[in-house]
Amino acid sequence: MDASDLAIPILPSRDIAATLDFYRRLGFEGEAHAADAGYAILTRGALELHFFRHPTLVPAESCAGCYLRVGDVATIHRAFAAAGLPARGIPRMDVLEDKPWGLREFAIVDPDGNLLRIGQVI
Repeated sequence: MDASDLAIPILPSRDIAATLDFYRRLGFEGEAHAADAGYAILTRGALELHFFRHPTLVPAESCAGCYLRVGDVATIHRAFAAAGLPARGIPRMDVLEDKPWGLREFAIVDPDGNLLRIGQVI
């Protein structure tokens, strides 16, 4: 694999403007693209997420998600915690913990039900 190879998740969003607002609270930057604002690209450092408009999405029924492997998960966890997300419901943020499979990770569920696991190798 070439160092420039990259996989970027494309996740559903009921409302691109609301998605932009939510992820900006987590420190992402970006904007809507396309004439109808039906697509957004967000970045936070080297992390990149794409979103497409899916107005009929039911968040509690969503099975969309991705894993973000990072170099310093504790720092990202602290930054995301500043958004004040609840521990239950949609949206939510889980606690940071060491998993038996050798990763330190936590999860975010965004307002559209997208599950983002964020972690690093222990």
